[in-house]
Amino acid sequence: MAAFVDRVTVHVSAGNGSHGVSSVHREKFKPLGGPDGGNGGDGGDVVLEVDPNVHTLLDFHHSPHQKAGNGKQAAGDFKNGGRGEDRVLRVPPGTVVSVGGEVVADMMGAGTRVVLAHGGRGGLGNAALANSRRKAPGFALLGEPGEAVDAVLELKSIADVGLVGYPSAGKSSLVAAMSAARPKIADYPFTTLVPQLGVVRSGDVTYTMADVPGLIPGASTGKGLGLQFLRHVERCAVLVHVVDMATIEPGRDPESDIAALEHELREYGGDELDLVGRLRIAVLNKIDVPDARELVDLVRTTLEDRGLLVFPISVATREGLDALGFALASAVERHRAELPEMEPVRITLTPRAVDDGGFTVEADPRTGGWVVRGVKPDRWVRQTDFTNDEAVGYLADRLNRLGVEDALAKAGAVPGDAITVGDVTFDWEPSLPAGTLTAEESMSLGGRGSDSRLDSPSRMRADERLAAKKARRVPYEVGVAEDWPVEALDPDELDDEQRAALEGDRS
Repeated sequence: MAAFVDRVTVHVSAGNGSHGVSSVHREKFKPLGGPDGGNGGDGGDVVLEVDPNVHTLLDFHHSPHQKAGNGKQAAGDFKNGGRGEDRVLRVPPGTVVSVGGEVVADMMGAGTRVVLAHGGRGGLGNAALANSRRKAPGFALLGEPGEAVDAVLELKSIADVGLVGYPSAGKSSLVAAMSAARPKIADYPFTTLVPQLGVVRSGDVTYTMADVPGLIPGASTGKGLGLQFLRHVERCAVLVHVVDMATIEPGRDPESDIAALEHELREYGGDELDLVGRLRIAVLNKIDVPDARELVDLVRTTLEDRGLLVFPISVATREGLDALGFALASAVERHRAELPEMEPVRITLTPRAVDDGGFTVEADPRTGGWVVRGVKPDRWVRQTDFTNDEAVGYLADRLNRLGVEDALAKAGAVPGDAITVGDVTFDWEPSLPAGTLTAEESMSLGGRGSDSRLDSPSRMRADERLAAKKARRVPYEVGVAEDWPVEALDPDELDDEQRAALEGDRS
């Protein structure tokens, strides 16, 4: 089983927002309590976070599909849904995130967080949609789906010193001798299959050293998995070429090895990375082997003429390791001193242009109509329940207030044209601007968002009850004659039926 993975593709999905609720409050002795539907909960985000205790992308190799929690469902009685749980993916320092071939984040520094996929918004309930003109909405908005992203995570080791060279040159042995790391060491090529990191302390300077697996001619084109190994030298401040002075392979010598390595670094990094410029130290290893020490005297002058600092060492006897350690510490200190000072991140706010309506109108050659593109129109369409006529009318009002109808008219659209917004295509029927109709005109169009029961409640108001009570106490003589009871009329003015009724009552 692989223990180190430095490149994976993950498929992440943020949580979906839950739908809003359309509900009417019901309670004894309180008829027509009004809308009380709660808002749906937002979906959770998928977040990448740098964790220094993580050293590989192995977890995502076995579980490439990651999903955040959906928003919790709302209910009546003004009960809003809860937010979905975020999915936090912990990655090692030096992870580069790419989406669609474009780098979107370079994860460095413990605790650095990046939202890879945003959760969907929850829909509003009918209580939040009610206003003075829309007193009883019979609809609610739908929740939005969360974002789905396919991202490539690529780990580039962060080390101060990178050891490069041919296989079996002694790089792993050097890391083991100068640090507490214990990489696998054997007497056959390509023993090291993954980069190994070790922490080295020389005097008062502490730095990290990376053992990059063996590079061979053609590594910059992918030969011998060279591309997978070369990415780990991009961030190294100092590159050290470890040369095997005891090799018995024909056609190999220290000068040709260094020349071949510089060629591969130049082909991979180019002028932008300038990896060859970082290769300033040559370590001539295995000088304890017979005839190797004599070979050092032959090649030292040539290598120094190339601008390299030469350090003959023997990992087996630890000869020359102290001098090499202090030289590396000095080179790392110089690099750190040249780094610019860290400045706090500044938040830049870019105001929207005055003439930017937040959408565009373009001709649609597919349907012969028009396409409306914009964040708000697309979101509003996703939130609309097209099985509810009132919800569709609310969408039309929102688009009209945004200026979509005016823009369509200016672009040359005529009634009946096919208009596409998001994933929905409909025939355009221009309407009057929202709020320009009177109450009577609105009722003739169906009274969208209104309820006649709320306009004319069956229960008498308090002021009406008080007026009726006072009317009952008005004396008969000051009242209207037609409203007087029969007993209050003059007997001489009664007809036969009224007189019979009066005598019957008295009996």
